[in-house]
Amino acid sequence: MSLTQSTMLALGSPAHDFCLMSTEDQPVSLSDFAHNDLLVVMFICNHCPYVIHIAPALAKIAREYQDKGVGFIAINSNDTQAYPEDSFEKMKSEKANRDYPFAYVIDETQEVAKAYTAACTPDMYVFNAQRKLAYRGQFDSTRPHRISSGNYDASNGQANGEDLRQALDTLLAGKSLTAPQKPSMGCNIKWKPEQE
Repeated sequence: MSLTQSTMLALGSPAHDFCLMSTEDQPVSLSDFAHNDLLVVMFICNHCPYVIHIAPALAKIAREYQDKGVGFIAINSNDTQAYPEDSFEKMKSEKANRDYPFAYVIDETQEVAKAYTAACTPDMYVFNAQRKLAYRGQFDSTRPHRISSGNYDASNGQANGEDLRQALDTLLAGKSLTAPQKPSMGCNIKWKPEQE
C-alpha cells in the first residue's frame, strides 16, 4: 500500500460524465442525478483500510443527506485483476454488508478516475447544482491506526465525516465554502499497468 493524497482538482471544475455498471446490474450515469441539489462523487474500494475506517459513518451520512436532496455515487476504479478483493462480485457483497444506500459502480477502464484525477481511496468530490466542483478533500481528520503491515485498528478515533458534513451543510444553506479544504488521504488507486 502506498499512502497517497488527493490531487485536489481545481474548484469550479465541471463534473465529468460517466455511465458505469452498478452492483444492481444497472447502468448509472451523471444524468441520473439531475434532480439532486448536490452530488457527492466518491472513489472507494472494498479492501482499503482507509475506506473500511470511514464506511459506517459514510453510510450513515449518505442516508441522512439523501433525504436533503444530495445524491451520492461510489466508484471503484481499482485493477480487479491484480486486486481480486475489489472484484465486481465482491462489490455486491460489500455494498450489502456495509448497508451502503448509494449506487456502487465499477470503473473497469479507469477512464472515470482519470477524468476526475482521482488518486486515492477514499477520494471525495462535491458538485453543486450546476455540477461545478465546490468541495474536494477529506471525509474527516480521523485515520485508521496502523498496527503492522496490512493490519489496522479503526476502533480508536472513529470516523464522523465532519469535513464532508460541514461542506454539505454550508452548500445546502446556499453559502460558499470558505474554510480551507484538506486533501483526502488513503491507499493509492490500483492502476492497471497501461494506465499508470
